[in-house]
Amino acid sequence: MIPTPDEARKLWVAHHLPEYKKRHSQLVADLAEYFSREFEEKGIPIRTDLLLAGALLHDIDKNIPHKNGEVHPDTGVRILRDAGMDEVAGLVATHPLHAILDPTIAPKSWEEKLLFLVDKMVKQEIISVDERFSSWQKESLLKNEQEILDKSYPEVKKLEDGIMTVLTKSPADVIKSCKESIMKKGGSV
Repeated sequence: MIPTPDEARKLWVAHHLPEYKKRHSQLVADLAEYFSREFEEKGIPIRTDLLLAGALLHDIDKNIPHKNGEVHPDTGVRILRDAGMDEVAGLVATHPLHAILDPTIAPKSWEEKLLFLVDKMVKQEIISVDERFSSWQKESLLKNEQEILDKSYPEVKKLEDGIMTVLTKSPADVIKSCKESIMKKGGSV
């Protein structure tokens, strides 16, 4: 089952998603929707319903205790599978930063690649991948987290370059266009 956006937002409430994560997830969904439209215009079919559900639910586990051995997004994947949302769970499993370094869970489909990238382009506003990595560099990270950050950056940039090549746009153009699109819809960036 792929939930509608309203059904996904009801899961936010059921799983006590913090307000700042609701805002983040909504902006990820807005950016994902923008990318989906752009890809469709280029003749590349995207399962927008799946991508939007993944975008809205990728951080559903942020306020839930992890079971033994689980790390983000394992708990969310389990919750989504338990709810009968196997496709969404599979998509969500590929979005964390460390996934790009692990061939078994690295994003492969366009939907997976787009969710991975748009999540890295959103904090509490839409920003560039470079800005997001810069903000992470300013955090006090554990040694293994810093290693993941350092190793993943070139891979994320390759993914970003590949997607921008398809769109024939720069990241700055995408950010500007997406923010304008959200504002026209009456949202806030």
